[in-house]
Amino acid sequence: MKRKVGNQYRSNDDGEPSGTAGKPIHSAIENSGLDRVMVVVIRHFGGIKLGTGGLVRAYGGVAAECLKSAPTRLIKSQVPMGVEVTFDLLGVVYHQLQSFKAEEIKQDYDTGKDGITMVTFKISFDQAEALEEALKTNCSRDLVFYKH
Repeated sequence: MKRKVGNQYRSNDDGEPSGTAGKPIHSAIENSGLDRVMVVVIRHFGGIKLGTGGLVRAYGGVAAECLKSAPTRLIKSQVPMGVEVTFDLLGVVYHQLQSFKAEEIKQDYDTGKDGITMVTFKISFDQAEALEEALKTNCSRDLVFYKH
């Protein structure tokens, strides 16, 4: 068994000789270019008859074939963010949030600061910096950003 998310991964030979299951599956995942994936291979036959080389080829080969034929979909990481803004800048902020396709936009007036509201939202990871720069530029003021 092997799973990979970003730079984090975990594998297990689960009773097979060391390095004959997890490592070949890991290699198949790396060669596929996929991320956020889990591969589980169940062997019904082989054992001693296959030998360690045969096990490596069997586990790695099956994993590679499954990864080639498996349906995939693009998952964009969302970054939860917030920005403190004065009431007069809300229109500019909302315009930028819509332009960058921010999601789950919420507003909290109970910040404990007069004339300031907290706007929270989620933005695609690869758009977060550009949105922050656009807000700073279009608001012409120092804004306080929060990233969760």
